[in-house]
Amino acid sequence: MRFIGIDLHKRGMTVCVIDKATGETFHRTLPTSRPDDIRDFFRGLVKFQAVVEATATYEWLWELLEPLAERLVLAHPKKVKVISESMQKSDKRDAYFLAWLLSQDAVPEAHRPTPRQRAYQQLVRHRVFLVRERTKVLVKVQNYFAARNINHGRLFQTVDPRKLATKLPPAERLCVQELSELFEELEERLGRAGKELAKFREAAPPAEKKAHEIVCSVPGVGDVTADVVLSTIGPVARFRSVRKIASYSGLIPGLRASDKTRKELPITKEGPRLLRWALVEAAWRCIRSSRYWEDQFERIARRRGRKKAIVAVARRLIGVIFALLKKGESYRERGFDLRRLTHLDLCRRKVRAAEAVSGAG
Repeated sequence: MRFIGIDLHKRGMTVCVIDKATGETFHRTLPTSRPDDIRDFFRGLVKFQAVVEATATYEWLWELLEPLAERLVLAHPKKVKVISESMQKSDKRDAYFLAWLLSQDAVPEAHRPTPRQRAYQQLVRHRVFLVRERTKVLVKVQNYFAARNINHGRLFQTVDPRKLATKLPPAERLCVQELSELFEELEERLGRAGKELAKFREAAPPAEKKAHEIVCSVPGVGDVTADVVLSTIGPVARFRSVRKIASYSGLIPGLRASDKTRKELPITKEGPRLLRWALVEAAWRCIRSSRYWEDQFERIARRRGRKKAIVAVARRLIGVIFALLKKGESYRERGFDLRRLTHLDLCRRKVRAAEAVSGAG
């Protein structure tokens, strides 16, 4: 059996082959622009196992080698970071280290999404990208009017910026007109992306549809957040506990402990940034729509402040989502315990209730 470590780059890849039977070790450098040559090289190795790091460009190589290899392993780049910390780092050393880990069956493996999950991720990220670009354009248009102290309503909703731009100097007027056209184009693309996501959900297997319904049953979670969560975490069975999925989302605090010294650090922010963003946004909506979660937020905020409190709520939300998906059950609100509220909290709630009644009257 031959064990192969692959150090993959954009223009080329360095391959290290360890033959455990003969003890032979050799290297090859192959250009990535010639996939046929890569296929021929690996086909000539007969029986082999190969390992490659989970970089942004590994998927094409995986699909190329999957029919040829007896086993393919995707290495977790964070856990093999010792490669980059070496004093004598080189592509050959990196490839050799990966091959050696594989020969010892000690490669820290990363999760490889299924083709459907990968397509789901791409659609979700594309939609988020379009939303953020649209927001950037809107802010730039607003800034042009604010710089001239021109009051306006809700741009692109109640007011057409191009009509309002007649009050601007020629150069700024041109910029506003161009940005308005770009905004409308982004709106159309966003609509198409939303329709494509809806079709993708309709074509999903029953288990995935059920998971989407379960996630959407949580307060503050809608289709967008559910899409981000499900496309990012993939099959929930790959996480052994709530702490594991919270750690994956990067919402748990770090820790440094030595002897009797113990220091808590900020949250690790490991894992997908998009997932953390979606969970924190959902947490803000959740505390506005659920009395139970509002109570949780206020109790933590009194001790630790609002910023830490909303992160704690987001961490608990992903834990709740994980438990619901494990059980296959929809969310049910816990009983609200008035005994846990302080007198000040009760007064605030009475005032809110009175304002709501007067407003309805």
